[in-house]
Amino acid sequence: MKRVILITGGNNGIGLAMTQSLLAMDDRVAVLDLALENLPQNSNLLPFVCDVTKPPQIQKAVDEIVDRWGSVDILVNNACLAFFTPFEDRTIDDIRSEFEVNYFGYLNLIRAVLPIMKKQSYGVIHNLSSGVGFTGMPGMTGYTSTKGAIEALTRTLALEYGPSNITFNVMHPPLTRTHSAAGFGIPFEMMADPEAVGRKLAKLVGKTNPMLAAGFVHNIQLQMSYHLRVPMGKLMSMFSEKARQNKKENSA
Repeated sequence: MKRVILITGGNNGIGLAMTQSLLAMDDRVAVLDLALENLPQNSNLLPFVCDVTKPPQIQKAVDEIVDRWGSVDILVNNACLAFFTPFEDRTIDDIRSEFEVNYFGYLNLIRAVLPIMKKQSYGVIHNLSSGVGFTGMPGMTGYTSTKGAIEALTRTLALEYGPSNITFNVMHPPLTRTHSAAGFGIPFEMMADPEAVGRKLAKLVGKTNPMLAAGFVHNIQLQMSYHLRVPMGKLMSMFSEKARQNKKENSA
């Protein structure tokens, strides 16, 4: 039987590549995003213009998915908002908007699909996270805070819903050439290709390991970030600052 997979933020970057890969694997994929122009034409694709911060829009989409395909087997919470601004130049509203998408948006989707998964006694929920949720990163107050919160949320729900045969885990892409990563200042050629990352993550969809990484090398980096948070945070900050300085010098 074909899996029914719901992905948020599937119109661009990693989410789009995951969607394309899952369709190629003959899965049924529903995509929620603010725009849909990049999505392919496919009989196994069900696209929705939907704001993940709006529960009524989400519920309407989920109801239609169930009416058409009968279930939601897997949720991939991928939608993301990231601002790169020094803390003193930020407003509380900036940070609040990141939480609305990156944290409460995840919660909104989880609450919408949980009754379905409990009824069918099965489900997998992948929450996209980031190593900077462990290490921190200057200029990313809101984003890093949301990812740290997602790590804690996922571990908590994994314990709470494990007896119901519903898996919660985190899925980690490497630093990737996406719109949300542009503010790093790191040259795009030093970042991973979103299509390649999306293909790797698509192969992990449905896996039940507590933490999923896009490849062996990235898994090692991720484990280092998790277990050596302070030194890895300093190292990543140094690399990021050096890359930004080089970019400024080369453009001068």
